[in-house]
Amino acid sequence: MSKFRKPLLIIGLSVLAGAGTVLAGDGEHFKLGRVATPDELLAWDIDVRPDGLGLPDGRGTVAHGMEIFDENCASCHGDFGEAVGRWPVLAGGKGTLQADRPEKTIGSYWPYLSTVFDYVRRAMPFGNARSLSDDDVYALTAYLLYLNDVVTDDEFELSKENFADIKLPNEVNFTDDDRTKEPFYADKSEPCMENCKPDKATIKAHAAILDVTPEDAGEDDQPANGGIE
Repeated sequence: MSKFRKPLLIIGLSVLAGAGTVLAGDGEHFKLGRVATPDELLAWDIDVRPDGLGLPDGRGTVAHGMEIFDENCASCHGDFGEAVGRWPVLAGGKGTLQADRPEKTIGSYWPYLSTVFDYVRRAMPFGNARSLSDDDVYALTAYLLYLNDVVTDDEFELSKENFADIKLPNEVNFTDDDRTKEPFYADKSEPCMENCKPDKATIKAHAAILDVTPEDAGEDDQPANGGIE
């Protein structure tokens, strides 16, 4: 198995395309369209794993990333990742995760650098997604590392070769999903329905409303590349 999403992607496209040759396990076919080409599959298959699998070739420096950030990102995220208005904060927040209102930034909370790279690559800049080259994404990711003091050399260059060597500060506090080891998943046993709490369930706390993407910001709060319409 190569990447997590790839098998699902191929199955999904096969169903939609209605492949002429039906293989065991392919599911229902509607005899519409055609089989997706390898290039079309690759255009969708852009996810990146924490170990670096799926990364495109490329490289980018902190200095180049700063130029890209200033032009495309600072209007929403602030000059140093501190955020403008209610747009997401990208840097800072160290030591706040146990506070009542933790500051969940790339440096304080995010587990893997691949999450940063993947999100920037597929969704940023806001309103102009997929407009950055792979080298630009490497450079912008390097600059975000610099803003969070994960790297301190302003001449640092991030590339496919050294990507997996970078560890974010909070990675050790994330654990693997081990639900498949639980009896209900492992041997398909019935879930326990005995000795349940006798009283009616009560709500003890509510999650905070983050409002990380403003939908009714004034002209001064709108991003440079369009904002929400």
